[in-house]
Amino acid sequence: MVYKTRNDGRKIDELRPMEAKAGVIPNADGSAYFKIGKTTAFAAVYGPRELHPRFLQNPKTGILRCSYSMMPFSGSGERIRPGHSRRAQEIALVMTASLNPVVDLTAFPNSVVDIFIELPQTDAGTRCAAISAAAIALADAGIPMKDMISSVAIGQVDGTVVADLDYSEESYPAIVSDIPIAMLHNSKEISLLQMDGEISKEDLIKAMEMAKVAIEQVYKVQVQALKEKYQKVKQ
Repeated sequence: MVYKTRNDGRKIDELRPMEAKAGVIPNADGSAYFKIGKTTAFAAVYGPRELHPRFLQNPKTGILRCSYSMMPFSGSGERIRPGHSRRAQEIALVMTASLNPVVDLTAFPNSVVDIFIELPQTDAGTRCAAISAAAIALADAGIPMKDMISSVAIGQVDGTVVADLDYSEESYPAIVSDIPIAMLHNSKEISLLQMDGEISKEDLIKAMEMAKVAIEQVYKVQVQALKEKYQKVKQ
C-alpha cells in the first residue's frame, strides 16, 4: 500500500468542495447546476410533453429520457470529440436507469420528460455529478418524485479506499478502481453501482460503507440548493 497521502491533501473519506443551484436556466421547466471539485454539470428538464414519434408512447405512463454531453475542451485528459459518442450514449442510459426509480410519471401517459446534461468542465466523477444535478432539476421542475437521489464515486488507489476520486487518482500509475454509486435518500435503495478496475470483496464492502456517508453529504447540498431557490421565490 503506497498511496497513503492523497494528491490534493484530502482525507481518504473527504469529498471535494461542492456547490449547487436550482433554477439556473430560465427557459427550462426545471434546471440545476452541480459542481464537485472541478467537475461541473448543468441539467435542464423539459416536460412532461407529448412524445414523438407516437409508436414510442406508453399509454400507461410517461417515460424519462436523458441526454449527456461533455464539451470538447472540458476534460482533464485528451480533448473530447464533439457529438454523441458511444460513451455519452452509455452514460445517458445509465442515468435514465438510475433516475427511473425516483420519478412517478403514471399521471402523464404518452408523454416524455427530457433531461439534458452538459458538462463544461470535468475532473472525474462526471456521471455522478450529472445524476446529482439531474435530481435537483427534476425536483425544480415539479416532477413527481418518490425520493431524492444522490451520487458519488468511491474507489481504491493502490490499495487505499478513497472517496470521490479526481482525475489524478483515476490515472494513478498503480491498480485503481472507480465505483460510481447512486442511492435514494430515504429507502437507501441503490439505483447505480458500476465498477471500473479491480477491488477485493473486503475493500468493496468498505467502499460501500464509505459511500453511505459520502452520499449523505451530497444530499445535503442538493436540498440546500432547492431551499435557497424557493426561499427566493417566496420573497
